[in-house]
Amino acid sequence: MALETMGLATRLVHGGTQRSQFGETSEAVFLTSGFVYDSAEQAEATFTGAAEHYQYTRFGNPNLTMLEDRLAMLEGAEACRVTATGMAAVHGALLSHLTAGDRVVAARALFGSCHWIVSTLLPRLGIESEFVDGCDLDDWRRALARPARLVLVESPSNPMLDILDLAAIAELAHAAGAMLVVDNVFATPLQQQPLRLGADVVVYSCTKHIDGQGRVLGGAVLGRRGWIEDVLQPFLRNIGASLSPFNAWVLLKGLETLPLRVAQATRNAAMLADHLAGHRMVAQVRYPGRADHPQHALAARQMQGGGTMLSATLRGGKPAAFAFMNALRLVAISNNLGDSRSLITHPATTTHMRIGPEERARLGIGDGAVRLSVGIEDVADLADDLSQALDQAGRAIG
Repeated sequence: MALETMGLATRLVHGGTQRSQFGETSEAVFLTSGFVYDSAEQAEATFTGAAEHYQYTRFGNPNLTMLEDRLAMLEGAEACRVTATGMAAVHGALLSHLTAGDRVVAARALFGSCHWIVSTLLPRLGIESEFVDGCDLDDWRRALARPARLVLVESPSNPMLDILDLAAIAELAHAAGAMLVVDNVFATPLQQQPLRLGADVVVYSCTKHIDGQGRVLGGAVLGRRGWIEDVLQPFLRNIGASLSPFNAWVLLKGLETLPLRVAQATRNAAMLADHLAGHRMVAQVRYPGRADHPQHALAARQMQGGGTMLSATLRGGKPAAFAFMNALRLVAISNNLGDSRSLITHPATTTHMRIGPEERARLGIGDGAVRLSVGIEDVADLADDLSQALDQAGRAIG
């Protein structure tokens, strides 16, 4: 029986496993910085590439290899490299590919740190960058009417869950000579496969759903083998963005339960989106699975579920949002996401604070907006907690 022909849940438990001579059931943890050789000749052959042998954990480690193989199998990618954090993955995917004089076009709706790389870091390095409205294909056509080297998007976007037409953007990017990089962290590889829609590279913060229990940091970059090995790998090895073997082991454990956690959290999110939309304190709910989402039809075409994330804009602005969050008893205030526990944050004062009020206004991130990462708790308990907190917020602001 070939593992590649088996179901996804089976592959996420068994894929990429390497057992030591002791035949352990759970993957062993290879906490070692370096590796020894049988001879000086083997060491030389390892460094020239003539022999396959681990040489240094910054270059590779059995735990990292297992995680990379399992993620590639999940994503349908030819190859994967893992990194210390999700931002190391984004940074590596961009800077390994770009050089001074290149041009980058990015969707305006990006996570705050990704926005900083495009708006601030790339121009410092002599790389031209331009933002567009990710949902406006005419804006993409205008920006990509002249050559570009790379296009960066996230869909659904953080925090307002814009859905971008990945297939159409991929076609425009390729016509302009650009590589399309997609941050797929909100959708997870279970609910969206950007490579099948034309993307060239997919990046993840493994800290989110892949770990899913708030324990470790990690990132991943996936794509064609040639680009991964010839372009990305030398960059990552030399800048030292290496993932800890222990963190890789934890992420392997997280992958085993990923389908169960994402499925439950998605069911909860869909029900809570409807629940919130019916409360008088809520002016707007954005959830890709709801018919009132601006890109609901597109989400239904390119995603296999509405996801675990939603945003809600409260009447009463920041005072209402803060009163609501402070009244929550079960949902925790945290800027992390994709956890088994439900988490909430106020993007205007946390994750998207530094992009400034004008840019937040362009993205629709109002002072009353909150981002809710829905967990796997009993949905009735979550609904009760949200309701009582909204009621308290309503009384607090009059």
